[in-house]
Amino acid sequence: MVTIKDVARRAGVSITTVSRALNGYPEVSPDTRRRVLAVAREMGYRANAIARSLVTKRTRTLGVLISGLRRDDGAGGFVLELLCGMNDAAADREYELILFHTDPARQRRKSYRDLCHERQVDGVIVMGLRLDDPYLREVLEAEIPCVFIDVALEGANVGYVTSANAEGARLAIAHLARHGHRHVAFVNGHDRADVSRHRMAGVRRSCAELGIPLPSHRVLNGGFDEEQARRAVAELLRHDGEVTAVFCASDRMAIGAIRAARDAGLRVPADLSVVGFDDIVLAQYVTPPLTTVRQRVYEMGAAATELLIGILEGTATSRRVVLDVELVERASVAPPPKPVKPASR
Repeated sequence: MVTIKDVARRAGVSITTVSRALNGYPEVSPDTRRRVLAVAREMGYRANAIARSLVTKRTRTLGVLISGLRRDDGAGGFVLELLCGMNDAAADREYELILFHTDPARQRRKSYRDLCHERQVDGVIVMGLRLDDPYLREVLEAEIPCVFIDVALEGANVGYVTSANAEGARLAIAHLARHGHRHVAFVNGHDRADVSRHRMAGVRRSCAELGIPLPSHRVLNGGFDEEQARRAVAELLRHDGEVTAVFCASDRMAIGAIRAARDAGLRVPADLSVVGFDDIVLAQYVTPPLTTVRQRVYEMGAAATELLIGILEGTATSRRVVLDVELVERASVAPPPKPVKPASR
């Protein structure tokens, strides 16, 4: 196997110069760098990643820490899109990804620092953390560079990538208002999710601007879960006969709302309009196809990787990335049903 010593001997330079040329150090002249790289290619030299990490103190490995991922939570497609974006961006920059999982119980048994040092990662992309998770403060205080997905926190070594969640909520409410809906309910996720707070703020602001009342009993907790949302909407429909539209903070919850409407003998959208958030693959295949707010999930994953590498390499000019969203109009929204006129005598 060709070694760095062989390359140095053939190129007529020191081993240190070869190492610096191969690893992109700026103090090597362009001519020397070109000569070293040409000799390395000619000799078929392959860098030893372990040896290189001992010199550079970097492994060129990024961790992807996912909290609370379960097979049955309905988030698989969303997470896969994120991971594809991360993986492609990392490969373009010649970084590797390591996936590891945690949950609140594991977080109490092993510290964030220990977890990262065991995996020997240069930095971490963190997704799925709730605002009350033990790791949240540890991540902010650790020296290990980190990028959050959907948790809007910043620091010297911390950044985040998210969608324009409040704007997405505004688009959904405005769309329902254009169709004439005045009695709207909102099914949110849970208050331990940062995105829930932003989407709730967008709903309240939009309703206030459009003069749409939003009493407290029309703000429901769906927990980002299809079945929990179904039960919440079913209960609402039993006690509030005026509601003509439901906006849900995720597509999975919107599917639960559609089920609740059908169980109550209502037609979607003739009797009840439903709007979701995310634009998961299933949204276009449910009956009726779901109007929803589309997130750029693949781009979110790629942007998180680019931001983390920028923090690691000192090129990041900002610590936040907020991606645009768009409303995707399908068949689950229609004007509200007209009141039935009493029969004339």
